[in-house]
Amino acid sequence: MARVIQWATGGLGQAAIGAVLDHPDLELVGAWVHSAHKDGRDLGELIGRSPIGVRASTDIDAVLALDADCVLYSPFMADPAVLRAILSSGKNVVTPLGWFYPRRGERERYDALCRAAGVTLHGTGIHPGGITERLPLVISALSGSVTAVRAEEFSDIRTYAAPEVVRDWMLFGATPDKAAASPMVQMLAGGYSQSVWMIADELGFDLDPDLTVTHDIAVATAPIDSPIGEIAPGHVAAQRYRWQGTVDGTPVITAAVNWFMGEEHLDPPWRFGPAGQRYEIEIVGDPGSTTTFTGMHGHVSDSTAINPGIVATAMHCVNAIPYVVAAEPGLRTYLDLPPVAGRAAAGLHRSRRDPARSAVETKGST
Repeated sequence: MARVIQWATGGLGQAAIGAVLDHPDLELVGAWVHSAHKDGRDLGELIGRSPIGVRASTDIDAVLALDADCVLYSPFMADPAVLRAILSSGKNVVTPLGWFYPRRGERERYDALCRAAGVTLHGTGIHPGGITERLPLVISALSGSVTAVRAEEFSDIRTYAAPEVVRDWMLFGATPDKAAASPMVQMLAGGYSQSVWMIADELGFDLDPDLTVTHDIAVATAPIDSPIGEIAPGHVAAQRYRWQGTVDGTPVITAAVNWFMGEEHLDPPWRFGPAGQRYEIEIVGDPGSTTTFTGMHGHVSDSTAINPGIVATAMHCVNAIPYVVAAEPGLRTYLDLPPVAGRAAAGLHRSRRDPARSAVETKGST
């Protein structure tokens, strides 16, 4: 049974707490919170469940002193100094905030830190994460002579229940000039560029040295009602981002997002198409394939609920924890771990797991 600390309790963190509580191989032992009004709150009550006798704390040192095997690190923005402190305290880390596939210098630094502390660092998630990295690689095994890979998100951002993020960071409702000059491209690139390089390295593409990055904007042509208030004509109502790896200037690997505030009153008149909100993976090869994932987007009529995509991100992190705890010390990517799987619902899983499965054994156990 791996002991888990949840680091930050926003939408993703709350989904992760519930997932840890429901996971037969995990035990929740603590949580760090940023807000003073959450300090001391019972974590069960914090997510709308019965009390569990485990409380949140704003005291970093007190949380680091807890006896735990792994921290699920998911604040809004990563603080590398805090991440290093967590690792140095002897705790494995799973995070959706990066470190999916860092370039050589950064990886070597974290490898050294992790090995010195006897712990593992693993970056995972959904997009970037599983749908931009692991799943394209798995699906590509059905093809030969691959010439292109595309992983793309199509989301109605009205279902994303974090208005301050949508307004202040994604800059919906801002002027096009302000959005074009925002640091969002660089913030997102930390994840999506790693996805592109992982696929390129594993499939053997000889990419040009620099990725091609594009950011396109559509503006409202009429007032648009949204969770952040009315978006005025001429202001940002949809955005597209592309990170592409090229060979001799020709795109061969694409990671992309399409974020729309609905499909009406947009210039250009972008649409999701008949498939609607989805994640999509395309492999161009012999044979080629297109795989579409649905069910991980919220409904506009219920924009206050936790977005299913956020829940899926949390689940991918939580389900990775037993495998990360069992892994050899170092920075470990998808390529270094066995396939991560979910667990059966309560009442359907075995009461005792097979001890031969190393994925649920803690480092150093016998």
